[in-house]
Amino acid sequence: MEDWTETPRLYRAEGVPIKEIVRRLGVARNTVRAALASEEPPAYSRPAKGSLVDAVEPEIRKWLKEYPRMPATVIAERIGWTHSITILKDRVRAIRPEYAGIDPADRIVHLPGEVIQCDLWFPETPIPVGHRQVAVLPVLAMTLTYSRFISAVMLPSRQGGDLLAGCGS
Repeated sequence: MEDWTETPRLYRAEGVPIKEIVRRLGVARNTVRAALASEEPPAYSRPAKGSLVDAVEPEIRKWLKEYPRMPATVIAERIGWTHSITILKDRVRAIRPEYAGIDPADRIVHLPGEVIQCDLWFPETPIPVGHRQVAVLPVLAMTLTYSRFISAVMLPSRQGGDLLAGCGS
């Protein structure tokens, strides 16, 4: 990787000939020419080999479509699987959520900063607001659903402007 970045710098910025770059870096001439011709660094890549399970995946899907909770061991018996059960179980584990459906008792997950619960509360205790005057003032309670941080603000009234001002504080 260092040679790949050094080669264009030596050739273009310092004007060093290819033959001298080959000698300095100890690489082949074709390597230097390839580095000068390419815009991106060299990367090793190998085509995906596939898996033994690829051939039987349609059968797995057929059984999961009909019986979404069928164990992988039973699927292996039904399709005549004679190889390692681990790779079959891994594939079934990856495919099963597509056929499992929605669990009505599934857990709700809240991400940070995503949801806030706001409630307006009217405490029973009256608050003195003037000379011989008392009022029941509303309290805006806000809870962050991820961290469960609670903030409460007493508002001067139930008017829309005061509610919006309370949300900002």
